Amino acid sequence: MEIKRTASAGTMESSDIMITVKPSNNGIKIELKSDVEKQFGNQVKKIIKNTIEGMGVKNVYIRAQDRGALDYAIKARTRTALERASKGAEEIEK
Repeated sequence: MEIKRTASAGTMESSDIMITVKPSNNGIKIELKSDVEKQFGNQVKKIIKNTIEGMGVKNVYIRAQDRGALDYAIKARTRTALERASKGAEEIEK
């Protein structure tokens, strides 16, 4: 999957995560801001990275703003943002 544009998914509500995806040429880069980063930061990054790799994305910049989201929400928001970012303008208009 190729990332063609910037896209996001999620909210800044409690127990959710906002994932913003941008095109990159430098592999996978994840920037995490989290209320629970000390306790769960590595786990959140691992879930995001595994989701990215599972979708076949090689180059992407991810900015994640976490408010205590559970694993399933992190995966869902990451997948949705990646899918949105992989579509060109002509595909979005359909």
